[in-house]
Amino acid sequence: MEYKAKSEQVESLDSACVLVGVYQKRKLTPTASLLDGRLQGLLESLLKRDDIEGKVGDLLIVNHTGDQAIERVILVGLGKAGELTPTSYRAALHAAARALKATHAKHALSALHEAEVEGQTLSHNIRQFVEVLDSSLYRFTELKTEPLAPAPKINKVDFLVHGAKSIGAAEKAIQQAEAISLGVHIAKELANLPGNVCTPTYLADQAEKIGKRSKKLKTKILDERDLEALGMGAFLSVSKGSVEPARMIVMEYTGTSAKTKPYVLVGKGLTFDAGGISIKPAASMDEMKYDMCGGASVIGALAAVAEMELPINVVGLVPASENLPSGSANKPGDIVKSMAGLTIEILNTDAEGRLLLCDALTFAKRYEPQAVIDVATLTGACIVALGRHPSGLWSNNEDLAAAITVAADKALDRVWRMPLWEEYQDQLKSNFADLANIGGPDGGSVTAASFLSRFTKDFPWAHLDVAGTAWKTGADKGATGRPVPLLVQYLMDRAA
Repeated sequence: MEYKAKSEQVESLDSACVLVGVYQKRKLTPTASLLDGRLQGLLESLLKRDDIEGKVGDLLIVNHTGDQAIERVILVGLGKAGELTPTSYRAALHAAARALKATHAKHALSALHEAEVEGQTLSHNIRQFVEVLDSSLYRFTELKTEPLAPAPKINKVDFLVHGAKSIGAAEKAIQQAEAISLGVHIAKELANLPGNVCTPTYLADQAEKIGKRSKKLKTKILDERDLEALGMGAFLSVSKGSVEPARMIVMEYTGTSAKTKPYVLVGKGLTFDAGGISIKPAASMDEMKYDMCGGASVIGALAAVAEMELPINVVGLVPASENLPSGSANKPGDIVKSMAGLTIEILNTDAEGRLLLCDALTFAKRYEPQAVIDVATLTGACIVALGRHPSGLWSNNEDLAAAITVAADKALDRVWRMPLWEEYQDQLKSNFADLANIGGPDGGSVTAASFLSRFTKDFPWAHLDVAGTAWKTGADKGATGRPVPLLVQYLMDRAA
């Protein structure tokens, strides 16, 4: 897809499809009003004739305009003027993207970004449309012999802006959005692959290929001998039941002086999770290929950072493994020793993600990081607590938590802060080891975060539980690419 900022008078527009906005009570946006003048009042007359009020997501598609230079117009409802929130604006964009895909237009021109969105700029509005449209055009076809439907024909979208300053802002927004969309696409592609294709070794190979795209991004892979030498007993214990060896993916992006301390992203990379000896129910177990979405999002975020060449240093760590039952797998009651030296009693082998992450978090300490953020599809309990709209956020540092929340709101990839109180540590006590890997049935997402906090005392740290947001289930099953937009926005803010 090609995106471009364009400065042109409405009177001279030439496009297969023009997208403009309409507020409630049939109030046209400025460009829509000018276009209506060019079309001799066609839009106003159709609005009066049809039952279109201009509510958020309302659509009026004009396939015959009577103007040979403008083949069709899509009017998109924006709700009440002055009351358009970032969330409702994004909902309107989703409706616009669906309508645009359904046309046979190869080229479109949009002025939807002129909408007055609460607290937002033209750059934000343009960036959101690029991200929404790219996401709507995504289709997983790698393993299909024949696609279910022909691909949409749209391959170019121009954004109508006025003045050199606006063109500069629009072009920068497009560049940022394309980089974020690249990261989201990578995360989706990796996550949607089945476990028999996307093994820990395959994931590591893909990370290496992505690392070769930029001279500023170096990727190295640690095998099981390396992990054993580092003392990562917790991490290594998870793969004991699988024939697939574990891998630690290390991606190092250097965008500024090597002396500048990096930000570290850690992503859980369970390429398939059957639960081990504590095996999961069969229903929907196929979705456990998505247990590596945290790792996929970290790889995608590093790709986006490299694409934008942010003046910042970032490290991505992805502990990759499989969790399967066999005669050699972890057993409930087993005790393993972590890289930090703490012993862990495994009371439930399906609480394996924290065993990977605790050693990766300890490994992160060697970078003397400015901050560490881990991302994991860690607990079903997080879905029970928050549903599938926000990701859960825990942190041992108020400034870091606030910065992530700000970035999440900007990216519309939202989070909700959860408690990390000392009282929860009591649930992790073990009679036989330094701590247990589960804290009982109560507050499962909180005790999981509390477990990780034991390994993050030496640096600012935040934990994102994306179990409810990293993929969709049901008829629209598939990876969402979240929280790549949030992670990249956080890093963009730090670079700025």
